[in-house]
Amino acid sequence: MSVIEATLRGEVTVRDLSKSFTLNGQRLPVLRNLHLDIQGGEAVAIVGPSGCGKTTLLRVLAGLEQPDQGTVLIDGHPVQGVGTERAIIFQEPRLLPWLTVLENVGFGLEVRGHTAAEAAARARHYIRLVGLSEFETAYPRQLSGGMAQRVGIARALTVQPEILLLDEPLGALDAMTKLTMQEELARIWREEKVTMVLVTHDLEEAIYLADRVLVLPREKGSAPRIIDVDLPRPRGRSEGPFVKMRKRLMEEFGLH
Repeated sequence: MSVIEATLRGEVTVRDLSKSFTLNGQRLPVLRNLHLDIQGGEAVAIVGPSGCGKTTLLRVLAGLEQPDQGTVLIDGHPVQGVGTERAIIFQEPRLLPWLTVLENVGFGLEVRGHTAAEAAARARHYIRLVGLSEFETAYPRQLSGGMAQRVGIARALTVQPEILLLDEPLGALDAMTKLTMQEELARIWREEKVTMVLVTHDLEEAIYLADRVLVLPREKGSAPRIIDVDLPRPRGRSEGPFVKMRKRLMEEFGLH
């Protein structure tokens, strides 16, 4: 590991994590005795069938849900609610419709006590990063789905988190926009050197973006599996190793 890699923050440690919900008066286990280590600056994708606990795990990492048991550490410190070192992006960008792109992106900074000028300057930097400088004065209703999601990503990055948590962020986009946004996410992750944890149903997306893939099983007695994505970047979706990795992931779910 290089000196630069060694100084990256955003390390996640999960030990003996369990979480259940109550449905119709019955306890429904979702996560059971999960162990996971994520290095600072790493990109990890979480995949699995519906109901396996992907989003629940992400919400626990975000501090939006409390586990029944176990520990979650960020850089060695226990997670206690939401924190400024983490930012979460949902499938819907949830922009404030009465604010412009610039105001939406800078909103989190002003809430944290930055002056309007400071917030605007930093917001402009991240708006440029996601390629929307010409749309600073636009309102959310004037944006396409892909553009709105770019604004959501810029807003999350503006608070300069160590960890970016993404819950199906591209799931609502059309196929061509999704491919473009995957390339953008890969570029932003590389440039910003943040830890990225991505929940997705798209196995190809997981391979394209992640260093490792956490496979959560449908069967509650089965153990989660970690698969290394040992492919050079940038990744060609039609290249043999990529296709082989996609086949391997499909086989994890009994698909051929």
